[in-house]
Amino acid sequence: MDWGMKNRLSQLIQSDGRALFLPIDHGYFQGPTRKLEEPGKTIEPLLPYADAIMLTRGVLRSCVDPIKTKPIILRVSGGTSMARKEELSHEGITTSVREVIRLNASAVSLSIFVGSEHEHESLLNLSNLVNECEEYDIPVMAVTAVGAELEKREARYLALCCRIAAELGARVVKTYYCKEGFEKVVRGCPVPVVIAGGPKVESELDVFEFVHDGIQKGAIGVNLGRNIWQSDYPVAMIRAIRAIIHENATPKEAQELFSSIKKGKQ
Repeated sequence: MDWGMKNRLSQLIQSDGRALFLPIDHGYFQGPTRKLEEPGKTIEPLLPYADAIMLTRGVLRSCVDPIKTKPIILRVSGGTSMARKEELSHEGITTSVREVIRLNASAVSLSIFVGSEHEHESLLNLSNLVNECEEYDIPVMAVTAVGAELEKREARYLALCCRIAAELGARVVKTYYCKEGFEKVVRGCPVPVVIAGGPKVESELDVFEFVHDGIQKGAIGVNLGRNIWQSDYPVAMIRAIRAIIHENATPKEAQELFSSIKKGKQ
């Protein structure tokens, strides 16, 4: 691995081998998502606790202070919207590598849609992006997108997606958490895995439990957005999740920290 690639990955994955990525790229196909109507205001209090933020070039330019920002994971795929849900897997590459370099991004991300009508196209998008980015030592993070198809959030399917992404050259893979067999998903993926999320949860403790379990089963961290910034107490959430990732806190300890921050005691 060349110096540039090592350097960029070290900006994202911390010295303890763990990472907390904060995605705010949802608007690229969902529009003004709840509590992300004004992205700059949403992330301002959260930035000190994130290791990197994932977003599009438009939001980066218009909403993020270039003096205060964290390492950037630039979303470079898109071209679809919720107005045509049946075509959400029909993405293309929206941002050039030249633009990635101009914006000083530490990495890029795109979605792959294994098992969808546009599987072939999305996997070639990944391959072509890797071909270009490797020339400039820019890591590519593949996002194993399954949307509302909950039956695809099972270990067998996720393991297939993650392994394919790694085989095609992704340096990091973002995938969903699954309670049964997640260790097999991670073990079968020869590059670092970060957790995108899991099944719908009812409480903060549920989030802390799946994050902790995913870390114990081999994930290096998380790429969580809505579980953090849609919370009524987003700073408390990100600090509690950070404690699990970087301080080896248990779910119970994370819950206690969340409650303490929520009450203004920290």
